Amino acid sequence: MKMDDREAMRAALDEARRALDHADVPIGAVVVHDGAIIAVAHNRREIDRDPLAHAEILALRAAAAHLGRWRLTGCTLVVTLEPCPMCAGALVNGRVDRVVYGTADPRAGACGSVLNVAADPRLNHRVEISAGVLADEAATLLRDFFAGRRAACTSARAKNDTDGDAGIDDRKG
Repeated sequence: MKMDDREAMRAALDEARRALDHADVPIGAVVVHDGAIIAVAHNRREIDRDPLAHAEILALRAAAAHLGRWRLTGCTLVVTLEPCPMCAGALVNGRVDRVVYGTADPRAGACGSVLNVAADPRLNHRVEISAGVLADEAATLLRDFFAGRRAACTSARAKNDTDGDAGIDDRKG
């Protein structure tokens, strides 16, 4: 039985939650080939201290290793957040057939929101795009993560403001 987009996105969401274990942005990706998941990954930028350790890049690398080839024809990348320009470029360069994403990225999305690298007719390959699969779940995961981060920052600032005269300038004009 072949895996449908929703089922694959559920696997990507499960993988995204693993990024929370090391304070990375919870983005997960899976690669589907011949109806089965062949690679999974989540963001590892913080833990690996690697600006390229996006879930999509790591999943594509794992899929290429699994298949023993860099051309990922016949593959679909399923990811919780719309790919950025770097990741969309990797989809094109890796000859991925299709990308399925959960929630749009209005700041850096490169599969239709801000740019459309994946379907740019000037490039030598175009990736079919399916958007909005389990978008609410994907958006909630990200929103909750960033709300927690903002609350932690606000709490830390409040604590620092009560530690003596932090931020007070005693110089006279």
